[in-house]
Amino acid sequence: MIEEKSIFRVIKNDKNNAKNNMAIDEALFSCFKENDKPILRVYNWTQSFTVGVSQDFKDYSSNEETKDFKDDYAKRITGGGVLFHGHDLSYSLVIPSHLLGESNIKKSYEKICSFILTFYKNLGLDAKFAKDDENVILSKNEYCQVGFEAYDILVNSKKIGGNAQKRTRKLIFQHGSIPLKSKKSVDNSLIYDKKIGYTLEDFNINIDFEEAKIKLIESFYETFNVDLIYSSLTTEENEKKNKLLKDKYDYK
Repeated sequence: MIEEKSIFRVIKNDKNNAKNNMAIDEALFSCFKENDKPILRVYNWTQSFTVGVSQDFKDYSSNEETKDFKDDYAKRITGGGVLFHGHDLSYSLVIPSHLLGESNIKKSYEKICSFILTFYKNLGLDAKFAKDDENVILSKNEYCQVGFEAYDILVNSKKIGGNAQKRTRKLIFQHGSIPLKSKKSVDNSLIYDKKIGYTLEDFNINIDFEEAKIKLIESFYETFNVDLIYSSLTTEENEKKNKLLKDKYDYK
């Protein structure tokens, strides 16, 4: 189980575009071998957007809301709707299934996402899962930050981030988004934008990306009591990422 002093590789990346971020995620997942250390990756984005694995970019090519992103977009290896980036911090986890015991999909979400709850609570926010908020009706929406899935995280009944999984028989991949920065008007007041949803700034939490990455890693350590080894991509992972960028993520 994760709680039994597992050793995790931690990869802390700088800001990157959507194609590189999603190619790294896929490379980490596809290169993972049975006895490898589980991985926690934290990173942020340029102004970009991603769509779920089963979605078609043609559905968004003439969309007014995506025209400003030019070619900075990518498909995730998980499902879900369109998700806008640049204002958010993200994490990815690659975990052998046996570390979560007999957990089904719902229980694995609850177990894994507990460190996100810790992150928000350490910032002084009363965070809970959507399924535990009596004021919320679970629903889906083409915008990831608008719909309510059971294990989305809410503060004051407002969604503040989401998560998605890809699974094989032996491996669980999960990534998620934590919105930090809101849009601002000319007078610097905050503007709610359904494309990005509610952010930490909407709850009077002002934190930069580097500090947020550190606090997220600390919350992971606090929640699971694991040993952390800082790392970068291996030669194999980097070569796989580059191959994916050429063969799969070049959408032209």
